[in-house]
Amino acid sequence: MKYEEINPVGGYPVMSTTAPELVERLSWAKESGKQTKLFFANSNFIVQCRALQDRMTDDSVVIVNDGIAMDLASLMVNGKRFHENLNGTDFVPYFLRRSSQPLRIFLLGGKPGVAARTATYLKRHYDHEIVGICDGYGEMQRRHNLIQTMNAANADVIFVALGNPMQEEWILRHGDALHASVVMGVGALFDFLCGQQARAPRWVRRMHMEWLYRLCNEPQRLLRRYTLDAVKFLLICLRSGRQSTTLSNAAWR
Repeated sequence: MKYEEINPVGGYPVMSTTAPELVERLSWAKESGKQTKLFFANSNFIVQCRALQDRMTDDSVVIVNDGIAMDLASLMVNGKRFHENLNGTDFVPYFLRRSSQPLRIFLLGGKPGVAARTATYLKRHYDHEIVGICDGYGEMQRRHNLIQTMNAANADVIFVALGNPMQEEWILRHGDALHASVVMGVGALFDFLCGQQARAPRWVRRMHMEWLYRLCNEPQRLLRRYTLDAVKFLLICLRSGRQSTTLSNAAWR
């Protein structure tokens, strides 16, 4: 792939690539039968998924950057930015439009009713088949045969919308038992697609200020993420950057 390189952030191997290149990689996963577990890493991911970090070095795992904080962290630690901002809310619709083949999609997560409304939206806007849905609350707890259900539905792609770190933990725990070619952690994607939450206006997104828009709309839920956890994110990135520099220097002695 032309634009695939690794910009380590917070000790995670975050891939620097572009949307077309990432679509190509996911298409290759379907054609080859080799599964890709795709995670979108923002500052919350870096902080919340620390306990899962060692399990994210598997060849099937691809981590891409989501948001301005990741770009600034890479510039600070690696001296270079990412090729492109690959947040899931924008990338998933792009992937669905650009997929070279019809896909069979299973939706997991969201509050009761949200996955069903998301399925309706996807059926209306894309030429792919929704082969199953399951909310992330009581229904998920009751369906003890969920993995078998997904496999029986012959899902090509599974979107997992459980939030960090639950969706990453679920994917890492169950991914190898799934027949799907692509298993993707998508956070609040369902809420945005079905209209449960409104996205920031396009001009706000162009200014990389969507995080502030979301904070103003959900202060109780997001205040800690953008204050205390933001400080944790910075400290994690600085510490991992120093460790990488120390190891690199030691290797040259």
